[in-house]
Amino acid sequence: MIVVKIITQNKADMGWTKQEWLEEVESHLPPKNRIVDRNRVITAQYASWYLQKPDLFKWAGMAAFASRQVGLALAVAELMHTPGGFSRRDESGEEGFSLDPGKLFRQAVNTLLYIPSMMHSFAARQLLLADLDEIRRGNNGIFYDIAWAHAAYLEEGIAGIERNCGPEEEEYMLEGFRRIDQGSRILLETGGEEEARSMIREGNVLLLKHEQIRTLQPIFDAISPIGKVVVSFGSELDFSEPASKPSFSTHAGYLETLTGAKSVTDPVHRWKWIEEQVLPAWEKADCSFREHSTIGKDLEAFAALEPAMMHHVTTFARRLLDIPGIA
Repeated sequence: MIVVKIITQNKADMGWTKQEWLEEVESHLPPKNRIVDRNRVITAQYASWYLQKPDLFKWAGMAAFASRQVGLALAVAELMHTPGGFSRRDESGEEGFSLDPGKLFRQAVNTLLYIPSMMHSFAARQLLLADLDEIRRGNNGIFYDIAWAHAAYLEEGIAGIERNCGPEEEEYMLEGFRRIDQGSRILLETGGEEEARSMIREGNVLLLKHEQIRTLQPIFDAISPIGKVVVSFGSELDFSEPASKPSFSTHAGYLETLTGAKSVTDPVHRWKWIEEQVLPAWEKADCSFREHSTIGKDLEAFAALEPAMMHHVTTFARRLLDIPGIA
């Protein structure tokens, strides 16, 4: 298994600054113009952190699945930017991929649902590209915002985060890592497993709130009205069995999502979905984690940069969108 790791030098007694941590985590990513490759490495890093500390880094595990789903939309965006990107024939010559077409369809169809009708006009095409670029910025922004803290915690513990957090990071991110750290200490020192697990869960939910409120909301606010509908239908997380697959449109209602009456870009609607569907589904998947479990195999595939899956997704997108009037 190939696992992406943050590799650091020996630290001085005072530790690294936040800027040094930011530069360190960024140095392991492809450049921003390699959209799909960058997303795959971000997804791999989240998966790697969860696999290193599955008892603590719950947010990272969930983020790996969310980032993988974003990768489907980014793959479509990259194809749309490429002249002749939608072709009838896969010219790579690679064969042998055995992903279940039904599963692949469920992963991708919501993201692509509204693209065909929109692509008949050049203006709509450019609008959708602009919205997909906002999604790309959100994917990068979340990693930029929280990745450095995971790397610092692994190397320096809670002190590395406390020393570097600014005022805007204290309410959710710093407090989140403090609770995770406290839960970890309880596990090690007293064995109070129930109390520790509860503390760790609360800490990871605070990291999720930081991501949703501080980082993602400005991205969602910048998306066009039709883009908000597309994003809402595309908001489905395929957690590993035995977990369910939380879908925003299923939770909010098809007509409500279609008309924009409910939108995943609305913070109230989104957090209600997260609390009622996403978190319970993730906790079920997380509780099933063990060596050779379905979630373990999926996360190992993410950490290994899953080239076969991304190849299959882009091939599927080409075939789905290669109809008259679209490209």
